[in-house]
Amino acid sequence: MARTPRAPWSKANPRKRARKASTHLTPAEKAKAKARAKRAGRRYPNLVDNMRVAAKKAAKTKTSGRKRTAKSKTAKTTRAAASSKKHTAKRATKRSTGRSGARKTKRKTASRAREKDPRGGLTAAGRKAFAKRDGAHLKPGVTKKASEMTPQEMRRKGSWAVRFYGREKLPPLVDADGQPTRLALSAHAWGEPVPRTVAAARRIAAKGERLLARYHRLKDKRA
Repeated sequence: MARTPRAPWSKANPRKRARKASTHLTPAEKAKAKARAKRAGRRYPNLVDNMRVAAKKAAKTKTSGRKRTAKSKTAKTTRAAASSKKHTAKRATKRSTGRSGARKTKRKTASRAREKDPRGGLTAAGRKAFAKRDGAHLKPGVTKKASEMTPQEMRRKGSWAVRFYGREKLPPLVDADGQPTRLALSAHAWGEPVPRTVAAARRIAAKGERLLARYHRLKDKRA
């Protein structure tokens, strides 16, 4: 046969058994229990109504705890989402800045490459860039024969040849791969063979000195 459950008032206090302090009803809760007993026609105080009010209190506390936990979880989720969004935005900005910087560098490199003639000297775009950047009014190199040059052209080409290839210590004319450097290639822009040796460079310098001497003779004759 099934055992009949014992009434709560015939059982020992479970809190005492667990060595926990007993909880007491507040005056307001006692008033609720008393009103409940009165409606049911029971004498008060009694365990039944006190237990019912205490159970409602426990249920309310539990529900409140669940709500707080749910709110806390929702707040954490919201904060995590906001933090993730912030980090994603930062990464996107960083990538965008990086790409923008790379594009700018690439454009700058391409622009400088267009300013230099691969055969030697500057292109028209390069001369224009120098004029804008430094205020220099550069002109294309003189490639005419000496007999066809004006005195000013003689002076310009002679001055270039002496400055570039007449200096006491010449910079390298070829690189590690044996290719002519920009210094050597500049001769092409002035209608001269690209020098690969010091002797070849000195010959261009000597030609420049002759052009300058001729320019000065013509200048003195006119004076």
